[in-house]
Amino acid sequence: MDARLLQAESLGVKLEIVNGLPIWEAQPVYRHQRAVDQVRSTIQPSLNKACQCIHIADVYVSFPDGSLKRPDISIFCREPDEDEAAITLVPEAVIEIISKGYEAKDLQIAPPFYLSQGVKDVLVMNPYTLAVLHVRRDGAKHYISPVELELECGCRVTV
Repeated sequence: MDARLLQAESLGVKLEIVNGLPIWEAQPVYRHQRAVDQVRSTIQPSLNKACQCIHIADVYVSFPDGSLKRPDISIFCREPDEDEAAITLVPEAVIEIISKGYEAKDLQIAPPFYLSQGVKDVLVMNPYTLAVLHVRRDGAKHYISPVELELECGCRVTV
């Protein structure tokens, strides 16, 4: 793993590299992690769909352009091959939970980046306001949590 990533981990900092730009973020607080766990507990396959809806929290994903991000929740239709390195399989969907002070990273940088890399659904949830943004290539929709959403891959999730 990249030495910068290991150094960030040892300092208790989350490091992502998007389009060559390092983005630092403090490790999430309990409220954030509770929201992640709550959302993950609702992810399931829709009826008559082949996607396994494998969901993984806070793991490095290496995207086709070389960027390295740690989505709060990544959803895959099959198990990724990597066990001990950054995952190279592009997630079908990504869910980000906003942390105070990092709203721009999750609302302005993340959605267009993920879509440009082939992610089909990007969900961003603000646990403080309960606002939910659902972005796809064909546009964005706004909701108030809790809301059950059907993802393009065939998974359902309540955010």
